[in-house]
Amino acid sequence: MVSLSFSVSVFSSPWEGYSQPSNAPSESVGSYANGCLIGGKALPLEGQGYQVLRSQNKRYYGHPEAIQFITRLAQKADQDLHTHLLIGDMSLPQGGRFSSGHSSHQTGLDIDIWFRLADKKLSENTLKVPKPQSLVDMKSYRLIDKNWDDRHFQMVKMAARDKQVARIFVHPLIKEKLCRDADENRDWLRKVRPWWGHNYHMHVRLACPSGDATCVNQAPPPAGDGCGKEVASWHPKYPVKTVQSKKEEPSQNTSKVAKPKPKKIMPQQCLQIVQQNQ
Repeated sequence: MVSLSFSVSVFSSPWEGYSQPSNAPSESVGSYANGCLIGGKALPLEGQGYQVLRSQNKRYYGHPEAIQFITRLAQKADQDLHTHLLIGDMSLPQGGRFSSGHSSHQTGLDIDIWFRLADKKLSENTLKVPKPQSLVDMKSYRLIDKNWDDRHFQMVKMAARDKQVARIFVHPLIKEKLCRDADENRDWLRKVRPWWGHNYHMHVRLACPSGDATCVNQAPPPAGDGCGKEVASWHPKYPVKTVQSKKEEPSQNTSKVAKPKPKKIMPQQCLQIVQQNQ
């Protein structure tokens, strides 16, 4: 087991203290928002059709199947779309919880891919402090037409049609745009799910790898393409700025007091990793 390279006391999440993956056979453990990654692999910071953003955060690790997925998709983006994918957050070297940002990305199966298109590769300095390109005007709740490129449609569709992909999260207005532009072959749209906070990137979630017995898949998406009334139900029912401040589905009844969520119990395999290195 790889030990911590420095004290974890300065972190609110001990998982950020690991500088390297473990040497054990690869396995995604637990659920996307409560798990860890054993035997993870680092995505090379640059390859055919992609670059890694903010590598200083050490969030470019994943299950080998995630590395393979990015490689496949990036090659298609290079060959068919003539652009480079900008890879955002994946997972930490041994998975687990980030100190800030996502609650998921814990098992090496979640990948953020920015909508900003890099037809020319970005400089090292730009990669460290990149500027996102939103496809949605958050204040007026509308798609920004000048920022939309047909390659965004193709990029999401290519990812969704990959057999390993379980879900792709995008802003509700982006989902609506995809619904309008899709032809009669719409099966892939079922995987594309609306969710707040995904106006400048798509969040790709892979299914649990075959043989990873302790990996917990999310329930399958509802039947159908998710267009029409389903995605329209996400339109804000009160001032837009209130809705956009949340990264979850807005409640229809704000008078109700939210029930406390049950405390998550870390999978035993993940708990052992933390305990052995404290």
